[in-house]
Amino acid sequence: MVIRAIVSLFCIFLTTSAVAEEPSSGVDAKALIREAMELWRGTSSIAEMSMTIKRESWQRTMSMKAWTKGDKHSLVRVTAPKKDAGNGTLLIDNAMWSYTPKINRVIKIPSSMMNQRWMGSDFTNKDISKSTDVLDQYNHTLLETRQAQGHKLYLIEAVPHEDAAVVWGKELYLIRDDFVMIEQQFWDQDGVLVKTMKTLEVAEMGGRPVAKIMRMAEVESPQEWTEMVTHSIGFDTPLSDNTFTLSNLRNPR
Repeated sequence: MVIRAIVSLFCIFLTTSAVAEEPSSGVDAKALIREAMELWRGTSSIAEMSMTIKRESWQRTMSMKAWTKGDKHSLVRVTAPKKDAGNGTLLIDNAMWSYTPKINRVIKIPSSMMNQRWMGSDFTNKDISKSTDVLDQYNHTLLETRQAQGHKLYLIEAVPHEDAAVVWGKELYLIRDDFVMIEQQFWDQDGVLVKTMKTLEVAEMGGRPVAKIMRMAEVESPQEWTEMVTHSIGFDTPLSDNTFTLSNLRNPR
Protein backbone atom coordinates (compact mmCIF):
# COMPACT_ATOMS: atom_id res chain seq x y z
CA MET A 1 0.00 0.00 0.00
CA VAL A 2 2.80 2.39 0.91
CA ILE A 3 4.57 1.72 -2.35
CA ARG A 4 1.42 2.24 -4.38
CA ALA A 5 0.75 5.50 -2.53
CA ILE A 6 4.23 6.72 -3.43
CA VAL A 7 3.64 5.76 -7.05
CA SER A 8 0.34 7.64 -7.09
CA LEU A 9 1.94 10.75 -5.64
CA PHE A 10 4.72 10.50 -8.18
CA CYS A 11 2.24 10.31 -11.05
CA ILE A 12 0.42 13.36 -9.70
CA PHE A 13 3.74 15.21 -9.58
CA LEU A 14 4.43 14.34 -13.20
CA THR A 15 1.09 15.69 -14.36
CA THR A 16 0.98 18.87 -12.29
CA SER A 17 4.53 20.16 -11.88
CA ALA A 18 4.34 21.99 -15.21
CA VAL A 19 1.72 23.37 -17.53
CA ALA A 20 0.43 20.37 -19.46
CA GLU A 21 -0.67 20.65 -23.09
CA GLU A 22 -2.28 18.32 -25.58
CA PRO A 23 0.24 16.26 -27.54
CA SER A 24 1.58 18.16 -30.54
CA SER A 25 0.53 16.73 -33.89
CA GLY A 26 3.32 15.63 -36.18
CA VAL A 27 5.80 14.93 -33.35
CA ASP A 28 7.64 11.62 -33.86
CA ALA A 29 7.99 10.10 -30.36
CA LYS A 30 10.51 7.47 -31.48
CA ALA A 31 12.64 10.12 -33.21
CA LEU A 32 12.72 12.17 -29.99
CA ILE A 33 14.15 9.21 -28.04
CA ARG A 34 16.68 8.56 -30.82
CA GLU A 35 17.77 12.22 -30.79
CA ALA A 36 18.17 12.11 -26.99
CA MET A 37 20.39 9.02 -27.24
CA GLU A 38 22.46 10.54 -30.05
CA LEU A 39 22.87 13.79 -28.12
CA TRP A 40 24.51 11.86 -25.31
CA ARG A 41 26.74 9.76 -27.52
CA GLY A 42 27.57 11.82 -30.61
CA THR A 43 29.43 9.80 -33.25
CA SER A 44 31.98 9.19 -30.49
CA SER A 45 32.69 10.49 -27.00
CA ILE A 46 35.31 10.52 -24.25
CA ALA A 47 34.14 11.38 -20.74
CA GLU A 48 35.57 11.77 -17.23
CA MET A 49 32.94 10.80 -14.66
CA SER A 50 32.38 9.81 -11.06
CA MET A 51 29.80 7.47 -9.56
CA THR A 52 28.57 7.67 -5.97
CA ILE A 53 26.62 4.79 -4.47
CA LYS A 54 24.56 5.75 -1.39
CA ARG A 55 23.28 3.07 0.97
CA GLU A 56 21.77 3.29 4.44
CA SER A 57 25.03 2.54 6.27
CA TRP A 58 27.71 3.46 3.77
CA GLN A 59 28.59 5.53 0.72
CA ARG A 60 31.42 5.23 -1.77
CA THR A 61 32.58 7.12 -4.86
CA MET A 62 34.53 5.88 -7.85
CA SER A 63 36.13 7.92 -10.63
CA MET A 64 36.03 6.52 -14.13
CA LYS A 65 36.68 7.24 -17.79
CA ALA A 66 34.34 6.24 -20.60
CA TRP A 67 34.70 5.95 -24.38
CA THR A 68 31.86 5.40 -26.88
CA LYS A 69 31.78 5.00 -30.65
CA GLY A 70 28.46 4.88 -32.45
CA ASP A 71 25.74 2.98 -30.62
CA LYS A 72 27.55 -0.37 -30.56
CA HIS A 73 30.89 0.26 -28.84
CA SER A 74 31.45 1.39 -25.23
CA LEU A 75 34.32 1.05 -22.75
CA VAL A 76 34.21 2.17 -19.10
CA ARG A 77 37.28 1.95 -16.85
CA VAL A 78 37.51 2.78 -13.12
CA THR A 79 40.45 5.08 -12.35
CA ALA A 80 40.04 5.60 -8.56
CA PRO A 81 40.11 4.69 -5.71
CA LYS A 82 43.22 2.57 -5.99
CA LYS A 83 41.51 -0.63 -4.81
CA ASP A 84 38.99 -0.40 -7.67
CA ALA A 85 41.23 1.10 -10.37
CA GLY A 86 41.47 -0.96 -13.53
CA ASN A 87 38.05 -2.58 -13.26
CA GLY A 88 36.47 -2.20 -16.66
CA THR A 89 33.44 -2.99 -18.79
CA LEU A 90 33.47 -3.41 -22.57
CA LEU A 91 30.40 -3.52 -24.81
CA ILE A 92 30.51 -4.51 -28.49
CA ASP A 93 27.12 -4.79 -30.17
CA ASN A 94 25.04 -6.70 -27.60
CA ALA A 95 27.99 -8.54 -26.02
CA MET A 96 29.49 -7.36 -22.70
CA TRP A 97 32.72 -8.26 -20.89
CA SER A 98 34.14 -7.20 -17.53
CA TYR A 99 37.75 -7.18 -16.35
CA THR A 100 38.90 -7.39 -12.73
CA PRO A 101 42.62 -6.75 -12.11
CA LYS A 102 42.61 -8.60 -8.77
CA ILE A 103 41.98 -11.89 -10.53
CA ASN A 104 43.43 -10.73 -13.87
CA ARG A 105 40.50 -12.20 -15.72
CA VAL A 106 38.12 -11.08 -18.47
CA ILE A 107 34.60 -12.46 -18.01
CA LYS A 108 31.84 -12.39 -20.61
CA ILE A 109 28.53 -11.27 -19.10
CA PRO A 110 25.74 -13.66 -20.18
CA SER A 111 22.53 -12.13 -21.47
CA SER A 112 20.74 -13.54 -18.42
CA MET A 113 22.81 -11.19 -16.23
CA MET A 114 22.28 -7.97 -18.21
CA ASN A 115 19.71 -6.83 -15.66
CA GLN A 116 22.05 -7.44 -12.72
CA ARG A 117 23.50 -4.45 -10.84
CA TRP A 118 26.59 -2.89 -12.42
CA MET A 119 29.45 -2.63 -9.88
CA GLY A 120 26.95 -2.77 -7.03
CA SER A 121 25.15 0.38 -8.20
CA ASP A 122 21.48 1.03 -8.98
CA PHE A 123 22.34 0.91 -12.69
CA THR A 124 22.12 -2.45 -14.42
CA ASN A 125 24.50 -3.79 -17.02
CA LYS A 126 21.74 -3.01 -19.51
CA ASP A 127 21.50 0.63 -18.37
CA ILE A 128 25.24 1.11 -18.78
CA SER A 129 25.22 -0.42 -22.24
CA LYS A 130 22.73 2.29 -23.34
CA SER A 131 21.18 -0.32 -25.58
CA THR A 132 19.00 0.81 -28.49
CA ASP A 133 16.43 -1.91 -27.70
CA VAL A 134 13.95 0.80 -26.76
CA LEU A 135 14.06 1.99 -30.37
CA ASP A 136 13.90 -1.44 -32.02
CA GLN A 137 11.62 -3.45 -29.70
CA TYR A 138 9.13 -0.88 -28.36
CA ASN A 139 6.11 1.06 -29.61
CA HIS A 140 6.21 4.77 -28.80
CA THR A 141 3.39 7.18 -27.97
CA LEU A 142 3.59 10.88 -27.15
CA LEU A 143 1.35 11.24 -24.10
CA GLU A 144 1.73 14.92 -23.37
CA THR A 145 3.73 18.08 -23.94
CA ARG A 146 4.32 20.67 -21.24
CA GLN A 147 6.23 23.90 -20.63
CA ALA A 148 8.74 24.12 -17.78
CA GLN A 149 11.85 26.18 -17.05
CA GLY A 150 11.80 27.81 -20.48
CA HIS A 151 11.61 24.53 -22.40
CA LYS A 152 8.96 22.35 -23.96
CA LEU A 153 9.00 18.86 -22.45
CA TYR A 154 7.73 15.71 -24.15
CA LEU A 155 6.37 12.79 -22.11
CA ILE A 156 6.70 9.58 -24.12
CA GLU A 157 5.43 6.09 -23.31
CA ALA A 158 7.45 3.16 -24.69
CA VAL A 159 5.72 -0.24 -24.57
CA PRO A 160 7.62 -3.37 -25.67
CA HIS A 161 6.42 -5.49 -28.57
CA GLU A 162 4.62 -8.65 -27.43
CA ASP A 163 7.52 -10.83 -28.59
CA ALA A 164 10.26 -8.56 -27.22
CA ALA A 165 12.65 -10.22 -24.74
CA VAL A 166 12.70 -7.34 -22.24
CA VAL A 167 12.10 -7.03 -18.51
CA TRP A 168 9.98 -3.91 -18.28
CA GLY A 169 6.26 -3.60 -18.88
CA LYS A 170 6.79 -0.06 -20.12
CA GLU A 171 9.16 2.89 -19.84
CA LEU A 172 8.32 6.58 -19.69
CA TYR A 173 10.68 9.24 -21.02
CA LEU A 174 10.58 12.97 -20.29
CA ILE A 175 12.68 14.72 -22.94
CA ARG A 176 13.40 18.45 -23.33
CA ASP A 177 13.08 20.25 -26.64
CA ASP A 178 16.91 20.31 -26.87
CA PHE A 179 16.85 16.49 -26.49
CA VAL A 180 18.23 16.36 -22.94
CA MET A 181 16.74 13.36 -21.13
CA ILE A 182 15.17 14.79 -17.97
CA GLU A 183 13.69 11.59 -16.58
CA GLN A 184 13.30 7.91 -17.36
CA GLN A 185 10.85 5.65 -15.49
CA PHE A 186 10.89 1.85 -15.42
CA TRP A 187 7.52 0.09 -14.85
CA ASP A 188 7.14 -3.64 -14.28
CA GLN A 189 4.77 -6.05 -16.03
CA ASP A 190 2.08 -5.38 -13.37
CA GLY A 191 2.05 -1.63 -14.03
CA VAL A 192 4.04 -0.68 -10.91
CA LEU A 193 6.77 1.93 -11.06
CA VAL A 194 10.04 0.27 -9.96
CA LYS A 195 12.77 2.88 -10.39
CA THR A 196 13.51 6.25 -11.92
CA MET A 197 16.52 8.02 -13.33
CA LYS A 198 16.35 11.80 -12.96
CA THR A 199 18.58 14.52 -14.33
CA LEU A 200 19.45 16.83 -11.43
CA GLU A 201 21.63 19.28 -13.35
CA VAL A 202 22.06 20.20 -17.01
CA ALA A 203 25.24 21.93 -18.17
CA GLU A 204 26.82 23.00 -21.46
CA MET A 205 29.68 20.56 -22.04
CA GLY A 206 31.48 19.59 -25.22
CA GLY A 207 29.48 22.18 -27.14
CA ARG A 208 26.05 20.83 -26.28
CA PRO A 209 23.64 20.60 -23.32
CA VAL A 210 24.44 17.53 -21.23
CA ALA A 211 22.76 15.85 -18.26
CA LYS A 212 25.67 16.57 -15.91
CA ILE A 213 24.23 14.91 -12.79
CA MET A 214 21.88 11.93 -13.00
CA ARG A 215 20.46 9.93 -10.10
CA MET A 216 18.96 6.44 -10.26
CA ALA A 217 16.82 5.25 -7.33
CA GLU A 218 14.29 2.53 -6.70
CA VAL A 219 10.81 3.59 -5.55
CA GLU A 220 10.91 1.22 -2.58
CA SER A 221 14.11 2.76 -1.18
CA PRO A 222 14.44 6.38 -2.35
CA GLN A 223 16.98 7.12 0.39
CA GLU A 224 19.38 4.81 -1.41
CA TRP A 225 20.60 5.84 -4.84
CA THR A 226 23.40 6.00 -7.37
CA GLU A 227 24.52 9.33 -8.77
CA MET A 228 26.57 9.75 -11.94
CA VAL A 229 28.40 13.06 -12.40
CA THR A 230 30.00 13.98 -15.73
CA HIS A 231 33.00 16.23 -15.09
CA SER A 232 34.11 16.61 -18.70
CA ILE A 233 33.09 15.17 -22.04
CA GLY A 234 34.22 15.61 -25.63
CA PHE A 235 32.24 14.53 -28.66
CA ASP A 236 33.02 13.37 -32.19
CA THR A 237 36.70 12.69 -31.47
CA PRO A 238 38.21 10.04 -33.78
CA LEU A 239 38.67 6.76 -31.88
CA SER A 240 40.47 3.68 -33.13
CA ASP A 241 38.58 0.38 -33.21
CA ASN A 242 41.48 -0.95 -31.08
CA THR A 243 40.03 1.05 -28.19
CA PHE A 244 37.16 -1.43 -28.02
CA THR A 245 39.01 -4.74 -27.80
CA LEU A 246 39.43 -7.36 -25.08
CA SER A 247 43.16 -6.66 -25.20
CA ASN A 248 42.65 -2.98 -24.39
CA LEU A 249 40.13 -3.87 -21.69
CA ARG A 250 42.80 -5.96 -19.94
CA ASN A 251 45.91 -3.91 -20.81
CA PRO A 252 45.10 -0.20 -21.41
CA ARG A 253 47.30 1.42 -24.05
